Amino acid sequence: MGLKKGAFSFSRFGVSSPLPGNFADLFDEKIKSFAFRDFFPVNEEKALGWTGLQNILDREFSYAAHTLGDYRAFSLRIDRKTVPSALLRLRFLEAERGMLAERETKKLYKEEKEALREGIRQDLLKQTSPIPSLLDVCWSLTTGKIYFFSHAENVLQDFQDFFRETFEIDIALHVPWLNALEQSKDDAEEFLSKQPGREFLTWLWFKSEERNGRIALEGEEEIGLALVRRLILESGVGDYAESVVCQGQHASLLEGKEALRQWKKIREARLCLEMDTMEWEFTFKADLFQFQSMKLPAPTEEYDEKSALEEEGRLLERIFLLEKAIGTMDRLFASFLALRLSEGWPAEAARMEIWMNR
Repeated sequence: MGLKKGAFSFSRFGVSSPLPGNFADLFDEKIKSFAFRDFFPVNEEKALGWTGLQNILDREFSYAAHTLGDYRAFSLRIDRKTVPSALLRLRFLEAERGMLAERETKKLYKEEKEALREGIRQDLLKQTSPIPSLLDVCWSLTTGKIYFFSHAENVLQDFQDFFRETFEIDIALHVPWLNALEQSKDDAEEFLSKQPGREFLTWLWFKSEERNGRIALEGEEEIGLALVRRLILESGVGDYAESVVCQGQHASLLEGKEALRQWKKIREARLCLEMDTMEWEFTFKADLFQFQSMKLPAPTEEYDEKSALEEEGRLLERIFLLEKAIGTMDRLFASFLALRLSEGWPAEAARMEIWMNR
């Protein structure tokens, strides 16, 4: 699901440079210029364009439909044509057999095969109907934060490229520990080599059990945090990676600690976060600090979906709740990072080792 309702998965981007003062006016002009069009490019496998968030058929963004206070909320529509590999292979073999019979020969050159296969692929593309997908975007013009509701690597790249083409602005995937590069070179390289996202998630597990699920933030604020139902640990990289998937409320955590003792690190975990009598649940993907299948707390009031004003209020409340969870995770990571790069880390690591072997 996207921003409008249900649970959602998203990645974060950040604008790399300040926006011009008149950008709010330029935004409307630029997004309309790159709105989705029905025309599908000849011999292309995909077509992209922006559409309205609340009305996917709105390509004119009537009445500034993309504006939610400081936020700009809209969708990226990507239509893709896909040729099944089995069909392409079958058609190629048929065409190859026909060509060999016509020429009365037993073999085609490599270049001829490649040209034949590409010609067949293009013909099949022309006969194939595109499949649309809609991916929500929420952009705070003041903070420069952008939430894009997808994790797929190729889709993230399409979004980044099309965003740059539309708004003439560079954006980058937001990964908090890259700030560690601002530290001394030796400390940064050593820290980044430890897979900081996975190390952070292991530390979170430790902190959640250290005081029976309560974690202190700066000041006197406390939150509740627990690992629930699913845990994935991994060691090695690429073809040499070995994963352990643990599921269940209690036995899985014992299995997870055993995997930690075998030098595996937590790649992702399902977390339950409690603040101010509200509860969030989401899967945290450590490698890129991504959030998957996030369930928000129940809304504070009932909204009339037929009322445009109330619909706007509902969306703003969902954005507020989303950012509250993200902000808390960012604060937790900032606490971890400060400790990880301080002289107090060896003592914390020793406590973690005792916990791990308990």
